[in-house]
Amino acid sequence: MAKLTTALLLATTLVVAGCAKKPPAYIPPAPGNVPANPGNGFAPGSRGDFERSVTSNTVNFALDSFTLEERARAILDSQATWLTRYPNVPVSLEGHCDERGTREYNLALGDRRALAAKNYLAARGVAPGRISTISYGKERPIALGSDEASWAQNRRAVTIVLN
Repeated sequence: MAKLTTALLLATTLVVAGCAKKPPAYIPPAPGNVPANPGNGFAPGSRGDFERSVTSNTVNFALDSFTLEERARAILDSQATWLTRYPNVPVSLEGHCDERGTREYNLALGDRRALAAKNYLAARGVAPGRISTISYGKERPIALGSDEASWAQNRRAVTIVLN
């Protein structure tokens, strides 16, 4: 009887294993990540489309400054062009500073940097109501280090598409 039970169990296992589903050759992306335009990989008006289309999403500033230099204005011009193409896309401008200075000083300076970028975009025809600003001061560095190269990278305003 034990041999018959073992044989039946073995046969059942082989039948079930033979019927197991094989994984598909192609697994589609998860919902929400499906590009509307598979040719370039990003939905028009999306964050990915913005980052691919503009010169940069980041403008940098000199030490203790919120003045937009020529390179920063050129970057913001490319952003304004994209933003006028997609007039319903909201963005946030994040102001950042390097590690030097007090927390309060850096929060205020980061706010002035974000507002400088916002005002520039508004002057280029982007509706100010779709641009929010926030200052992170020195709390979110992208370059870790206490040297001029790191500090220069951290003195910035970053445009983030919110949809």
